Amino acid sequence: MPELPDITVYVERARERLQGQVLRRVQLLNPFLLRTALPPISQAEGRTVVGVQRLGKRVVLALQGEFFLVMHLMIAGRLRWVPATAKAPGKGGLANFVFDAGTLVLTEAGTTRRASLHLVQGEAALAALDPGGVDVMAIDLATFTARLSSENHTLKRALTDPQLFSGIGNAYSDEILHRARLSPVTLTRALPAAGAQRLYEAARAVLQEWTERLREQSPGWPEKVTAFHPEMAVHGRYGLPCPVCAAPVQRIVHASSESNYCARCQTGGRLLADRALSRLLKANWPKTIDELS
Repeated sequence: MPELPDITVYVERARERLQGQVLRRVQLLNPFLLRTALPPISQAEGRTVVGVQRLGKRVVLALQGEFFLVMHLMIAGRLRWVPATAKAPGKGGLANFVFDAGTLVLTEAGTTRRASLHLVQGEAALAALDPGGVDVMAIDLATFTARLSSENHTLKRALTDPQLFSGIGNAYSDEILHRARLSPVTLTRALPAAGAQRLYEAARAVLQEWTERLREQSPGWPEKVTAFHPEMAVHGRYGLPCPVCAAPVQRIVHASSESNYCARCQTGGRLLADRALSRLLKANWPKTIDELS
């Protein structure tokens, strides 16, 4: 799923192309994409784009008259920009937003349709779509610590909870926790003050570094938005060496996602119990990274 760095670059590139442009047509290619009936989607047509912004993991096109087109890409949704001189892709397309300069295309890979589009009017209606998470880049340490400890969850769950923090998902939470040298299963209320400070500093550093990196990699339009990058420290790198200590990256799988971590850097050498494998292996499940090797 595109997260804060990816969405930030989408917003910046869309703003460059769409600010001040008139939305001529909205072509819905999949009826299940649109999640609102009122106002009708036709109300968006003919209106000038007055802003492009991020709302959590959503991209928002602000239109004249306080209308807002809110796109949630979910896991497989992506945005493409097609100049007016080229033809918009048909495969995987869910919606086309047609401007004089070109077309903004919302696509989704696979057959499961999770991406969504809302058209709302008024700031209050837009705010109702905000999960409420705070932007780590816009708060101080005290605010971060208070939000982190407001509920007693694992650090992994807290970082990825959109009601607590804005725009952080599975990929960057792995990178943040590795940078902070913290276990993904440490409980938020058991985290000492020094650990909370490390986590705060790591979150800001990782998100800033990756936003800048993605900007550099996408001088035009972001064409390859993915949760997996070879430059990442642990996310998507199960079995590969940790860039800090060279120990093989480990993982724990839960539901449809997984956490990647380095046992030496983050858990004092202890292997975290995987719900599936540890139950299967029972007594044969290795307890430390040294036993594994």
